[in-house]
Amino acid sequence: MRLFISLFLKNMALTEVSSNKSFGGVQKVFSHDSKELGCTMKFGVYLPPQAEEKKLPVIYWLSGLTCTEANFIEKSGAQRYAAEYGVIIVNPDTSPRGLNIPGDSESYDFGVGAGFYLNATQEPWKKNYRMFSYVTSELPKIVNDNFPVAVGQQSIMGHSMGGHGALVCSLKNPGMFKSVSTFSAISNPSQCPWGIKAFTGYLGPKETGSWSEWDATELVKKYNGPPLELLLDQGLADNFLEKKELLPENLLEACKSAGVSAILKKREGYNHSYFYIATFIGEHIKYHSEHLTSKL
Repeated sequence: MRLFISLFLKNMALTEVSSNKSFGGVQKVFSHDSKELGCTMKFGVYLPPQAEEKKLPVIYWLSGLTCTEANFIEKSGAQRYAAEYGVIIVNPDTSPRGLNIPGDSESYDFGVGAGFYLNATQEPWKKNYRMFSYVTSELPKIVNDNFPVAVGQQSIMGHSMGGHGALVCSLKNPGMFKSVSTFSAISNPSQCPWGIKAFTGYLGPKETGSWSEWDATELVKKYNGPPLELLLDQGLADNFLEKKELLPENLLEACKSAGVSAILKKREGYNHSYFYIATFIGEHIKYHSEHLTSKL
């Protein structure tokens, strides 16, 4: 890929971990030393065949609890649709790794694999658990500097904890992303068991008042930026919906009150898995492609 190679050679700080041809393009994984997180991070980049000749829009994907960069790459089937619509897809890992912070591997829903895409304020997490700044600042700069990306033409999507991340990244950075979509997002984390555990550990007691700054349902109430539409996707056989971990109805009500457009697609019989994601990922990539190529 001529254009890609010439751009990549500008920054040898990236280490190529793997490369596989897929649907005429290449699915690559890179590692690098992250200044924000203080550790080595991996991220995936799918470069469709169109990247050989021109710069393309980019969609960021944020994965959920327990995931690495590999889950989306291997299970979503997104490469087929990225090649069809001519978009680059970038997907980072979900949290810092290899730091061995006491308590970071004791449970699946806190610490390693559970960075929650926020900037922690509590010890011992605040130095390294800065996934929000990584996803919205450090990683986009790396991507823009090293790959054939049309700068400013970016969208974001995610699943579960990553859906929470996609919503927060877009709501806290008005205009940064042309569109946002989610699968089974943790929509009101300050009110659900997963979020309460994570926020207490990373941000301190709720009384500090900082929780609302990382909760999409609270952020949408005070959104003040360019017109934004939230595309929310939810499987109705999702056991975490029944366990009140996701709370999409709270986000929808907040959007209605704030005058923010929101679409909820309910998928009968689908659960929380990548089988569900793979079924509808093409629909989401098409949605983002339309927004990324719109002249409005």
